[in-house]
Amino acid sequence: MDARPIGIFDSGLGGLTAVKEFNRILPAEDVIYFGDTGRVPYGTRSDETILKYVRQDIRFLMSHDIKGIIIACGTASSVALDIVQKEFDIPIIGVVKPAAEAALRATRNKKVGVIGTAGTINSGSYEKILHRLEPTVQTYTQACPMFVPLVENGYLRSEATNIIAKEYLLPLKEKGVDTLILGCTHYPLLYETISAIMGSDVSLIDSGSVTADAVKRDMETAGLLNHGHKSGKNDYYVTDAVEQFEALGSLFLEKEIDGQVEKTNIEEW
Repeated sequence: MDARPIGIFDSGLGGLTAVKEFNRILPAEDVIYFGDTGRVPYGTRSDETILKYVRQDIRFLMSHDIKGIIIACGTASSVALDIVQKEFDIPIIGVVKPAAEAALRATRNKKVGVIGTAGTINSGSYEKILHRLEPTVQTYTQACPMFVPLVENGYLRSEATNIIAKEYLLPLKEKGVDTLILGCTHYPLLYETISAIMGSDVSLIDSGSVTADAVKRDMETAGLLNHGHKSGKNDYYVTDAVEQFEALGSLFLEKEIDGQVEKTNIEEW
């Protein structure tokens, strides 16, 4: 048994979808969440800048005596995961491989779509893993740069969001994909809009949810689970706008965040 918390980070609020699933699947575990709200989004940054940010985020989380890290950011997972796994002596898992594996289990016609930030799509990370796991799969990708700011500003069901989503998604629908990876943890907040456009016969893969499942399996194997009987607690750290994080974060988690959020200076790390 290991009662230390698990660290989860994202460029902003999106990783809270992973926190929500982690709390559901492993309710006894404590979570330290870091949202880099002052530097969101990561998807428009250079690889060099993303790697710098990820290293700082990991060093900050490790200062809280955590037992493992979930990179709940598609861009950071795509660009930096392989590098930081070699640099830091702590288990680190990203969202790309678990989502790719889930998509291959779900697809019937082996046509898989991937949506994500420009950084995620340009990295080709999902395509590489999908083709390595299943060489015959056909992949179709689409960068959706407006989705993160729409979600971060609370435009979850607006007409503007629907118009933008159609522009991004209809080309993938025309390709005949039967499975779509939501390659950014912000995107599940747009699940209803995306599902309505793609149709009920298209399986949507929530990268945060399937990553939480993968973490549970890995922690069981490594003997890192907390087998205590009390409910775990969440602590949140951000780099800007505590009040906005509390308000919008409650939408992500579907429960109130009140007095659990602290602001930190990530540049110190």
